[in-house]
Amino acid sequence: MSSARLSGVGVSSGRASGPVVRVAEPLGEPPAGPAPSDPAAEAARIRPAADVVVARLHERAAAASGDAKDVLETTAAMAADPALLSQAEKLVTSDALPAARAVHQAAAGFITALEAAGGYMAERARDVRDVRDRLVAELLSVAAPGVPSLTSPSVLVARDLAPADTAGLDPAKVLALVTEEGGPTSHTAILARSLGIPAVVACRGVLDLDVPALLVDGDTGVVQASDGTVRAAHVAGRAEWNGVGALRDGHRVKVLGNVGSPADAVAAAAGGAEGVGLFRTEFCFLSAATEPSVAEQRAAYAAVLAPFAGKPVVVRTLDAGADKPLPFLAPEPEPNPALGVRGLRVAFDRPDVLERQLEAIALAAADTDAEVSVMAPMVATAAEAAWFVERARAAGIQRAGVMIEIPAAALVAAEVLAVVDFVSIGTNDLAQYVFAADRQVGAVAALNDPWQPALLRLIKLVGDAGTAAGKPVGVCGEAAADPLLACVLTGLGVTSLSMNHTALAGVGAKLATTSFDLCQLAARGAVAAADPASAKLAARAPH
Repeated sequence: MSSARLSGVGVSSGRASGPVVRVAEPLGEPPAGPAPSDPAAEAARIRPAADVVVARLHERAAAASGDAKDVLETTAAMAADPALLSQAEKLVTSDALPAARAVHQAAAGFITALEAAGGYMAERARDVRDVRDRLVAELLSVAAPGVPSLTSPSVLVARDLAPADTAGLDPAKVLALVTEEGGPTSHTAILARSLGIPAVVACRGVLDLDVPALLVDGDTGVVQASDGTVRAAHVAGRAEWNGVGALRDGHRVKVLGNVGSPADAVAAAAGGAEGVGLFRTEFCFLSAATEPSVAEQRAAYAAVLAPFAGKPVVVRTLDAGADKPLPFLAPEPEPNPALGVRGLRVAFDRPDVLERQLEAIALAAADTDAEVSVMAPMVATAAEAAWFVERARAAGIQRAGVMIEIPAAALVAAEVLAVVDFVSIGTNDLAQYVFAADRQVGAVAALNDPWQPALLRLIKLVGDAGTAAGKPVGVCGEAAADPLLACVLTGLGVTSLSMNHTALAGVGAKLATTSFDLCQLAARGAVAAADPASAKLAARAPH
């Protein structure tokens, strides 16, 4: 199969080749029997097993730094989660399940809840599966799944990679990453960029390739058999950035963080974010059986806003609904929830929930001195945008905008911008609606590539409307984390870019090397391209 050639989605730049090392598949479902003869003793095995897993993760975290350290410590905390462990112990004693099966079953409930939450939270379900598999392996006294010890530089091939595995990778030993599943917004993609490792995700068929070595192109997404020669990508040192989002000609483009918890906010501030372009407020609601009070919301929001006193923070109101079920909202079952009552649409029926959230946001802003704006998700028309702005101003929040993630909103961007103070483009959702391609489904991941010209043309419509109106246009989807694409977005009229904290320095440093006329030239080429690969080539030419 020396001519074997596959295509996936390139998510981390660079070309590298070398021998293949396959990552072990996750453990299967443990057996439900036989029932333990002493359920209490069987249940008592769970916490010591968790302690071993936690200790191993902390040991790896101690040897790591930066983003890798953060991810490993987060995974360790999840492995020690008392809610998960208690639920597993209860299943042993009440249902007479073996400990391994009980852990697997308890984790399933958490995974279902996260996947139902959609978007960013759904991506965290992968973390829970990783923790589950580590605990089950320890209870069964078998080797944990994941990356084996590498004795020489290798190309890693996997169905998918757990964040803790990706975080522990040594760029000196891992030449490139290829996964059968995953997508452009996956944790694997984010961390591969952070580590400077070429990576291709959603490469269907790679697990069936019977070749000893691969050449991986993280720019084009092409993966093909190679002669086994080890060629490492040239990885520059950590990008140096002065913390100011600006092109070399002085043109300003704010470089902001995406956050969804107090820990995210601390990491974004430490990474040099000039503010926050997307504060996801769902963390305050997901585990709540009843709606959190204004006081509870106020305290939760203030904890996230605190690191950004005196800096701009854009708070997205609750993005929930039928595909992100929250018990207190009591949503009606829907045949196609992704196209149903979600985001701002929930507030049309329950304006009181929105009004209490806006009150809590205003109070938290006063508590922290952050320069707070609010924006609504899932807005389709200018009338909906005006409805939201009116309520935000009534709550005492003077700066209000909306997300552009429904194609209809992009097509009437001029009318939307006439009634709001700013817009922010959620490229992840905008792409999945433009292409009718669920971003959680690996089989259609190529359609969610942010370099797709159809998506770039919609962004241009919004950028042009923002320029004409003299109002800011942000991008807070994963597209903003790609340094080259950040230049294209700037050329399309985008005035701020918001991303995971691991991408801040790379994007900021790249912007500082270019000028606005070069960004516009790159944007014109990318928008006129026929496909994502051609768009990247066109954008690279001026840079």
